[in-house]
Amino acid sequence: MTAELVRFDSVSSRSNIDVTDHVEQLLQQRGFVTERVDYDDPRGVRKGNVVGKLGSGLGGMAYFAHTDVVPADNWALSHGPFEPTVRDGKLYGRGSCDMKGSLACALTAAEAYSKQSLDQPFYIGVTADEEVGMYGAKIVAERSELFAEMVKGESRGIIGEPTLLEVVYAHKGGCVITVTSRGKAAHSSTREGINANMAMIPFLVDMKALYEETNADKTWQNDEFDPPTLCWNIGINDHTRAINITPPQSICTVYFHQDAGNSGLCNHSLIRCWSRPPVVKLRRRSTTTATLCTPTRSRCMSKSALSLQGRRGPERSRMAPMVRCLGR
Repeated sequence: MTAELVRFDSVSSRSNIDVTDHVEQLLQQRGFVTERVDYDDPRGVRKGNVVGKLGSGLGGMAYFAHTDVVPADNWALSHGPFEPTVRDGKLYGRGSCDMKGSLACALTAAEAYSKQSLDQPFYIGVTADEEVGMYGAKIVAERSELFAEMVKGESRGIIGEPTLLEVVYAHKGGCVITVTSRGKAAHSSTREGINANMAMIPFLVDMKALYEETNADKTWQNDEFDPPTLCWNIGINDHTRAINITPPQSICTVYFHQDAGNSGLCNHSLIRCWSRPPVVKLRRRSTTTATLCTPTRSRCMSKSALSLQGRRGPERSRMAPMVRCLGR
């Protein structure tokens, strides 16, 4: 079954409708009632999500996966990325591990059960665009009746992402701050230009101080993770093509990983930014600040977590692991 799924070229930039149709058929063959939640991505490409339910009632367990895969432009093996090949007992092909193999395992396991043998329902949710923006997860959170049912019934969740067969009960969220300073382009030999990079320097000084603080202060760290720090990263580019032109803009991105315990850092960073004169403009994009818990740690899913808003405090999202697979 994994080989069947790998044969579908479902790179995120392309439509995954064909593989979603196939998965829906596999679910229906196993007695699942299915719900399609399709949509057009920001580029107008049609994408598919499918959610299935086996059994009746509320509660039970939910398994989540995604059908899209990362690009295979740098594929180096002798066979193609969508030509599943077995070597030394291992199947090679794009998506065989992340995460069509896991989805095939879940579908195979479902064959052992029937509607009549279940005291509580078993759900399988499969989405698109996990690798590029979690658009599929957001659509499911907004539109899926079966997902709303899972939330109501506090279903337990399992994510089949590759973890070397170890139980992973937590996952950091992420925060992106994009800062743009504006200047005025002119030849550098004149007095007409305003250098946007110069306007950015005070912000960079603040960010460096905040970076050093998060590396030194245990308040911002969590020893449950390796590394325990926020994995802070800064990028900057003025996109100016000539060295003798004063750059009219300077764009800085600040990206770090956070868990539920330090989710206030994003706001803390913004407060520092806003304390400066209005030379820069900021745009914040936060993924999830929720700590992702397996069923051994919690019971129910948070719709806000799936929609990638997360919880804004030390408490943990009850079933946020699906954030990772329904849309990273």
